[in-house]
Amino acid sequence: MPAVVFYFQVHQPFRLRPYTFFDIGENHFYEDDAKNREILQKVAAKCYLPMNALLAELIDRHAGAFKIAFSISGVALDQFERYAPEVLASFQALARTGGVEFLSETEYHSLAFLFSEQEFREQVEIHNRRVETLFGQTPTVFRNTELIYNNALARVMEAMGFRAILAEGADRILGWRSPNFLYLPKTGTRLRLLLKNYRLSDDIAFRFSNRAWNEYPLTADKYASWIHAINGNGEIINLFMDYETFGEHQWAETGIFEFMRALPAAILRHPDFRFMTPSEAAAHHSPVARLDVPDFVSWADIERDLTAWLGNEMQKDAIESLYRLEPEVRRAQRPDLLRVWRQLQTSDHFYYMCTKWFADGDVHKYFNPYGSPYDAYINFMNVLADFEWTLRQAREPAPPAVAPAPAPAEATPPSPPPPTAPSVSPSPSSARRRHKRTPSPSKKSRTAVTRGPSPATPKTSVVSVAKGKHRKPSTASRRAKPATDAARPKSSKNNSSKKR
Repeated sequence: MPAVVFYFQVHQPFRLRPYTFFDIGENHFYEDDAKNREILQKVAAKCYLPMNALLAELIDRHAGAFKIAFSISGVALDQFERYAPEVLASFQALARTGGVEFLSETEYHSLAFLFSEQEFREQVEIHNRRVETLFGQTPTVFRNTELIYNNALARVMEAMGFRAILAEGADRILGWRSPNFLYLPKTGTRLRLLLKNYRLSDDIAFRFSNRAWNEYPLTADKYASWIHAINGNGEIINLFMDYETFGEHQWAETGIFEFMRALPAAILRHPDFRFMTPSEAAAHHSPVARLDVPDFVSWADIERDLTAWLGNEMQKDAIESLYRLEPEVRRAQRPDLLRVWRQLQTSDHFYYMCTKWFADGDVHKYFNPYGSPYDAYINFMNVLADFEWTLRQAREPAPPAVAPAPAPAEATPPSPPPPTAPSVSPSPSSARRRHKRTPSPSKKSRTAVTRGPSPATPKTSVVSVAKGKHRKPSTASRRAKPATDAARPKSSKNNSSKKR
């Protein structure tokens, strides 16, 4: 009996506020709290709340025959707890239905596996514990950030005890094979590989409302007929997509909710078909072959590789500079600094720096809160320069207090002080990178990095709420800074024609 596996990815990044060169060493608030709250609550109203209610209705209507799976990033869970606790409660209600499986991923939706296996493993363990705490499930299926996968990742995930892993069913790794079967990685014996059917998935995620598409409009009965046509030529139909497809990318006015409301019944009308979660599909089917995937594959853009995040010199410089700080972050033994460093690993920061053109470029622009990829790079590197300086301050001991000199006797007139050069206030310019100045921020933000302890200032947490006004640099500090910025780095252009 062929199985239909619905998997939805839920993610919202913490967006950075506009952070200028002149903020470095002066203002340690990085997040755009107002923008993050606004976007999260908007998507909650358009997607998360109505779609969760619909799925709960469908699970109940079909008496457990309809099943789905979610992967929710840790940074999305943070925002649910902070800005929309009713959304988190609705996901917990879905968990109690028995028809929903929650998968594991990196806590910070990061690219950590590409740069630090230790950091990657720690983030996965953090996310596992969080899923257990919030949803009462121990994840047995892993989904890496943006479905990034290769042979090396499969070896690590099997060693960590996972039973299955999801990946993109890209043509270049399948060749003549079909994604509608269960596979084994090249090495290992226990881990199962489920591949996304990207054509059927993208029919919903990207083409559903496209009036130029020759299959428009897409109805539940038409889509179910495509699913049924696989009977005899496949055992598993993996439909993987962003959860924000429903209501946010495809607005309610397109009929996407009505389509989804009718789809389970249309598929179950064929007696040979049923819905399964990823772990059920991996347990109930036998692998048909081993797949060798030496190079990384992802579900992003037409290339389905890493170029969405590492396709130009800006992106490479930004992410390599970030992970280069790992030894210092760990030596500092400051949980607050470690958390901020990890939040800066979120893959979206590097996605915003992509310089692709044509269809892929349009998609990147749609999700980009910056005016251009170059603005995204400059803003991120300014933030990173301040974080690096703060990290150095945390490691340096505070200077000893100096007792004031005794006052001279009244009978002895004070001698005039010798001439000295004018003093300049100390500046953290040695830890800064030179970048083009961006517009001054106009909104308050939430996450902050504080300087290390000093004799007059107690040690404080990195994550705090900014209540006061944006602090401007002192006059002396302004004099200590260069008047010009470095030119923007050269970027490579990567032409493409489609999204994913």
